[in-house]
Amino acid sequence: MWLFGRKGPSGFSSSSTAEEVTQGIDGTGLTAIVTGASSGIGTETARVLALRGVHVIMGVRNVAAGRDVKEAIVKEIPTAKVDTMELDLSSIASVRKFAADFSSSGHPLNLLINNAGIMATPFMLSKDNIELQFATNHIGHFLLTNLLLDTMKKAARTSKREGRIINVSSEAHRYTYKEGIHFDKINDQSGNFAAYGQSKLANVLHANELAKRLKEDGVDITANSLHPGAIVTNLFRHMGPISGLVNIFGKIALKNVQQGAATTCYVALHPQVKGRSGEYFKDSNIGQASAHGRNVELAKKLWDFSMKMVK
Repeated sequence: MWLFGRKGPSGFSSSSTAEEVTQGIDGTGLTAIVTGASSGIGTETARVLALRGVHVIMGVRNVAAGRDVKEAIVKEIPTAKVDTMELDLSSIASVRKFAADFSSSGHPLNLLINNAGIMATPFMLSKDNIELQFATNHIGHFLLTNLLLDTMKKAARTSKREGRIINVSSEAHRYTYKEGIHFDKINDQSGNFAAYGQSKLANVLHANELAKRLKEDGVDITANSLHPGAIVTNLFRHMGPISGLVNIFGKIALKNVQQGAATTCYVALHPQVKGRSGEYFKDSNIGQASAHGRNVELAKKLWDFSMKMVK
């Protein structure tokens, strides 16, 4: 339980929960995709959106775990509309298949929550020979977003409701390589935490460049990034002794999952966020990303670099 939360301008703080920040908000008629919804804050995000009437599609790598989460949500909320679809964000082929299957389903798409992530894993390459954290946390979501944009634009036009794209980043985006993104050594093996920071910086830069492009296109869709908070989740599973310390001290110093999902749910549903785009949120308030995170040229360079990687 995070004990030291002071309310910001939004009226919420680091100790606010996902249910609290969406209290009284009706999401009926909205459809959301939540990636990585089979555990941690992804599960809580899916549950609270469903509680508010949103039709939630959970994009999950582990379909059996996703099914269990869906059953638990429906058992708690009998009116919940929840579906699961297979999605491995480390695989470009899997992302393309998911997007094609979703598009052919005929569902609209109002909210895209790019939540899935892995952290400080031992060095590995994805099936597409990209460092696994960069592949999963950024490239997979970059491609998914691009493939679903036309569906989102159509939904925004026909429903007359603002579409929202949300990249779940981290304060770890501040702890990356000196130049921000290692464009020439994207598969660098020297530091797994710097590689994680790089992937989280990419989430911020992606949202910022996307926000700029959506604004130029005059489309009623926003794109933002956020820091969910330091949370007791299985993200820490690759961090050896730190994992044990997190489990011992986490309940005092870190957010619980209900608090960890709050900023995502706030940015997804709250009317205070309407029209806000290219922002970095923290503790259900507008925060400020790092200097690299606010670098317009770096965002454009990353966009072009990512386009080449997915093609």
